[in-house]
Amino acid sequence: MLDVASKVWHRGVASFKGLRRVRRPAVLPSLRAARFGGIVMVGFVIMLAAFASGAVRAESTETAFSVLVFSKTAGYRHDSIPFGIAAIRALGEQDDFGVDASEDATIFNDESLAQYRVVVFLNTTGDIFNPGEQAAFERFVRRGGGFVGIHAASDTEYDWPWYGRLLGTYFRRHPAIQSATLKVVDPSHRSTRHLPIRWTRTDEWYDFRSDLDRDITVLIRIDEATYRGGRMGADHPISWYHTYDGGRAWYTALGHTAGSYSEPLFLEHLRGGIRWAAGLPD
Repeated sequence: MLDVASKVWHRGVASFKGLRRVRRPAVLPSLRAARFGGIVMVGFVIMLAAFASGAVRAESTETAFSVLVFSKTAGYRHDSIPFGIAAIRALGEQDDFGVDASEDATIFNDESLAQYRVVVFLNTTGDIFNPGEQAAFERFVRRGGGFVGIHAASDTEYDWPWYGRLLGTYFRRHPAIQSATLKVVDPSHRSTRHLPIRWTRTDEWYDFRSDLDRDITVLIRIDEATYRGGRMGADHPISWYHTYDGGRAWYTALGHTAGSYSEPLFLEHLRGGIRWAAGLPD
């Protein structure tokens, strides 16, 4: 994961330019052939060593898929967006999934969306789709597509009720960026099992307009006693997931700062969310 963090900072400083696919297979380490009982067992030894070292993931050829990272903004523009794109590209290289990044809403049509298993809304803001594009995204989810929302994805499309239900709620307000302590309430999920039960970090902490429906599973809450400005009380959610209208939706309010996308724990949180939204085996 330190390799991912390093790649993020090298790539994030460059401006994002257009749509580009990144798909690189896992790389096998260089090994010498081993001789056992007079028989050269090159292939067997190479594969055995690769799996033992973690260089090859057992599911890499079976679970390859593509992700669309969408970061169009019609309101506030987060400076961290290029770092988020770089982070997801680096995760894709590690986990053998392709990554396209775009801010062109016309890609939200049936033919284009059919290429992807997951669509990530990375710090999108405001009213970013026309009715036809909204309808295409609804059909994508109903066909079993996955949705991942990061931070300001909840500050997006307030007048689209279907999207509000997919996401779970909308952004209301936030205090100044500061340190706070998060509480992992579902440590069994692949996006949280690596986290400490109490996780202290710095970010921009959102309050939301409404409580979540009962069919939404909260993964992380924030302890409002550990920072100033929270107004939701003891049950203040920060990350959650659910199945909705045939698809899978995962959201995290983390990810305002550029530094978030070089944090190993946050990157693993994001990796787990993408893999869950893609419907991959646990």
